[in-house]
Amino acid sequence: SRENFLRRRAVELKHGRVSMYACIGYFVPEYTKFSGYLSPSMGIKFSDVPNGLGALSTVPLAGWLQIVAFCGFIENTGFTFTQRKKIGFMLDASMTSE
Repeated sequence: SRENFLRRRAVELKHGRVSMYACIGYFVPEYTKFSGYLSPSMGIKFSDVPNGLGALSTVPLAGWLQIVAFCGFIENTGFTFTQRKKIGFMLDASMTSE
């Protein structure tokens, strides 16, 4: 049905964006690290955080909660999207007609 198609197209766009962010998050730390402290109270520097899955055990819980809260904020507000517009030959996922 048309509703299923529109939903699947919107979900595909969202998953593609998440995949791109994941790739950026994996490749960028290979070449650059922030200077300073990730957690000054725990004495953890950005340079102490390993790449990839090793970061899961190094980053404090409060840091992960901040990341999840920020992702939730972006997901619920759209951050900077104030108007609907065409994306290439497709429509924005929030639009209901072509």
